[in-house]
Amino acid sequence: MSAADMKAADPPVSVPRAPEGADPQLAKNVNRKPRKAGALLPYLLIAPAFVAIAAVFVWPFIKTVIMSFQDVGRRELWSGAAAPWVGFDQFTNILGDSEFWDVVWRTIIFMVVCVFVTMVGGLGLSMIMQRMSTWVRLLLTAALVAAWSMPLLVATSIFRWFADSDYGVINMVLTKYLGIDAQGHNWFLDPKQGFVIIGAVVVWGAIPFVSVTLYAALTQVPKELEEAASLDGAGTTGIFRYVTWPVIKPVFQMVATLSVLWDFNVFGQIFLMRGNKPEPEYSVLGIYSFEKAFESNSFSQGAAISLITVLLLSGVAVYYLRQLLKIGEVE
Repeated sequence: MSAADMKAADPPVSVPRAPEGADPQLAKNVNRKPRKAGALLPYLLIAPAFVAIAAVFVWPFIKTVIMSFQDVGRRELWSGAAAPWVGFDQFTNILGDSEFWDVVWRTIIFMVVCVFVTMVGGLGLSMIMQRMSTWVRLLLTAALVAAWSMPLLVATSIFRWFADSDYGVINMVLTKYLGIDAQGHNWFLDPKQGFVIIGAVVVWGAIPFVSVTLYAALTQVPKELEEAASLDGAGTTGIFRYVTWPVIKPVFQMVATLSVLWDFNVFGQIFLMRGNKPEPEYSVLGIYSFEKAFESNSFSQGAAISLITVLLLSGVAVYYLRQLLKIGEVE
């Protein structure tokens, strides 16, 4: 007997059907297809990641929320004793403190300047990379990745040496080559000058990521559109405005939003540049929260300041997620 004859001889498999006029829910249950055995496998595979995220982020966040409504001191923290509940007193005291609002404005101004310089510098460098030869671009990309992956402690130490009052490179260049008497000048006595040095550390560490990401976006701009715009008489500015920018705009917005989130939470650069003891003039929200929690032993106030920071950044985070969804829809 051939395979075709054997297949024809097999009885057809009957699928049970609910009788006509039966209850709709019963008919739905009878006609439902059996679930495949491996349907739960994807959920089992990602379960360890969810457990790790819950352990590292979710549970600490819940503890922070609880602490912000309590009065947790050193005794409660180390002994595990129950801390008294104070309701919204921590938030009321913080929001009514003029020093807190000075710190908020200082943080916002510092963030805006750093993000602006980072995005402008990163975009300019990415456009320069387009005009480089392949091997030069590869060398520059390797240097950018090396700079981006450098540990924060090493990068901060280098910039501290640059700005050193006695042996710093900046003072030496200004004095020896530009004729400006900067010998022994302390850049951190004036907070404005000090934030310039700290901002340079932040921008130097962020530009590699921005440049490489925007260069990848620039490679997606159709060359034929640029050539057509050039033939129609558009200049360099017109080509960028009407051809290049619409293509790279979603990526630019996404990277800029990430930069806002990162620069708003700057902590290590300031903490290390000021020798682990930042002056009040250098307090941003991250430093302010740390000092309240670990120097003033007001752990609940530190937790409340952290939650206020999260609320301030929640709108930016929502915008970032919307940009990710838009990019996913376009792709």
